[in-house]
Amino acid sequence: MAAPNADYSLTLADWAKRLDPDGSIATIVELLNQTNMILDDAIWLESNLPTGHRTTVRSDIPHATWRLLNYGVLPTKSKTSQITDSAGMLETYGEVDKDLAMLNGNTAEFRLSEDRPKIEGMNQDMATTIFYGDTGTHPERFLGLAPRYNAEDISGSKPPAQTYLKQVIDGGGTGDVTSLWLIVWGSETVHMFFPKGSKAGLSVQDLGQKTLYDADGGQYEGYRTHYQWKAGMCVRDWRYIVRICNLSVTADFDYKLMIKALNTIPTMGMGKAVFYCTRAIKSQIDIAAAEKTNNALRIIDDEQFGKSITSFWNVPIKQTDAILETESAITFA
Repeated sequence: MAAPNADYSLTLADWAKRLDPDGSIATIVELLNQTNMILDDAIWLESNLPTGHRTTVRSDIPHATWRLLNYGVLPTKSKTSQITDSAGMLETYGEVDKDLAMLNGNTAEFRLSEDRPKIEGMNQDMATTIFYGDTGTHPERFLGLAPRYNAEDISGSKPPAQTYLKQVIDGGGTGDVTSLWLIVWGSETVHMFFPKGSKAGLSVQDLGQKTLYDADGGQYEGYRTHYQWKAGMCVRDWRYIVRICNLSVTADFDYKLMIKALNTIPTMGMGKAVFYCTRAIKSQIDIAAAEKTNNALRIIDDEQFGKSITSFWNVPIKQTDAILETESAITFA
């Protein structure tokens, strides 16, 4: 069912190849991709605003008229609306004792190794915001997927609720539940963005030698690095995301829900389609694929990334730890 990717927009790794060849940025981008598979797939575009991205969405399609002889046809036009998605800034600092860094013999590599936990933390924060970012409670972040795809309308961020709910499928679970997402990444469907005039991905600035302070206020010389990630999400066409919500992590997974999700997408050729789910759901899917209990599932070897990937009707299924297994069940009216 899935068509080859018809979109040639750039991923984070592609953008890294276009940066200055000093090695640092590319290394960090590789680290991010290794710790969160969603960054392998997300399309990144430069936004058209310094602090966000404005999208013109067609809200009404005109229809032609069946004409009788001797009767005219009234002119029609389509309707559009504009949606502005804001960007957020995720920042941290890395600090290390100068003498400790010099003991290693490779100061730059040692500093990066000490900053890896901070980079991992930023990576997890970014992935969590992609799914659960709520600008109502956290205006400093960008709007994620879960607040857009639920049973309630959010003015200015999505179409009317009765239309939008076509993209939300009830998995039937109660209590603490989780979601499985189908996303078709593309420049005309859904993509990440970085603010106009800035760099894609994680920006790294070596601030050099600085006087640092210990917990008691004592001073010592060290190295400081500034990490900043400016990012936002644009859902240009809401029809290219499907949320299967209310999934129990203990009950058997119903694969018919994935068929319903795929058939909800207007056309698979608009971009790169990927399923994202939690570890518990992915385990059920992988077991079924390994035991060949479901003919739609198969395991393929991805030579590019050196790992095996499970797919359903040729759409890859990837584990994403940022998706919670303790979501509140969505009530459908």
